[in-house]
Amino acid sequence: MSSTAISNAPPTLLLSDADVQSLADWPSAVAALNAVYGQATAPAMVPPRSMARGDGIWLRSLTAISPTGATMGCKLIAASPRARCASYLISLFDQQTMALRALIDGNRVTGLRTAATAALAIDKLAPHRPLRVAVIGAGFEARGALDCLAAVRALASVRVYSPTPASRERFATGFLPRLDIAATTSAAAAMDGADVVICAARSRDETPVVRAAWLPAGATVVSLGSTLPEQREVDTETMALAACILADMPEEVLHDTGDAMAATQAGVDVAAKLVPLESLVAGRITARRHDSDIVLYKSVGSALQDIVIAEMLLARALALACGSPLPAWVLPVSK
Repeated sequence: MSSTAISNAPPTLLLSDADVQSLADWPSAVAALNAVYGQATAPAMVPPRSMARGDGIWLRSLTAISPTGATMGCKLIAASPRARCASYLISLFDQQTMALRALIDGNRVTGLRTAATAALAIDKLAPHRPLRVAVIGAGFEARGALDCLAAVRALASVRVYSPTPASRERFATGFLPRLDIAATTSAAAAMDGADVVICAARSRDETPVVRAAWLPAGATVVSLGSTLPEQREVDTETMALAACILADMPEEVLHDTGDAMAATQAGVDVAAKLVPLESLVAGRITARRHDSDIVLYKSVGSALQDIVIAEMLLARALALACGSPLPAWVLPVSK
């Protein structure tokens, strides 16, 4: 079959990690996700992620078509756990012309979308008052989630726990003086009286670090750190206690996360509790029937989140003349 290149495609824009940092802000990221999750998205537009595995290396791909009608794209993650390194690349294509509009360093985008989607879920689930927040974990994801939440909601207090004293103290110091934040010596102490529990930490032996016995009535639990079958973060009793389990990718949460798999094996009907995040954002369901109900948002990450954030960054970059235009070396072809 012959094909003819379409030569009037605009240049592809390259956005570096520094460009992403200069263009992004938390409220805009949450607003972009809120708008998209309020729309209907066919499952075929956000298929399950795929992973190719080699000897100590893997390549994961996440693809999505944005319901905005503007772009579609793919995030590729190349990783070597053995070498402790990874690269993230997002490609965006125009839905109308098929032109490659942008190549974006996806490292910071991954943190943006995880934190912003968590903040969106919390905003929809937690009481509309200054929130008492517990953070379990003191790493990159925990910092991002708290930073984003503080940008869109008033926080009354924050208590953080990490098993490493220096890590939790450093985490708390990093948010002073803008937040009332303190480190605690146990996860249970951090959760005492909390409206929201953000968990972005797993134990070294994958023993759950959030236990139902420590949760106050009415708590909103956010689990960000356990996304694979071998990983554990939330105990089976929490999964059983939850009145509703919100998920960004329900099928992946059910079949590919250690928390849901362990709960199912213990006889918990996790599938009956699972609700897509978009149903909550669109107002189609009520997650909490009583003020005392505990609800859980469990995230594995979604290509839809990546592509929507990347789409927002591209629009801003074009408006501000940011980024590096590349020769249009990947041209759409007439077929």
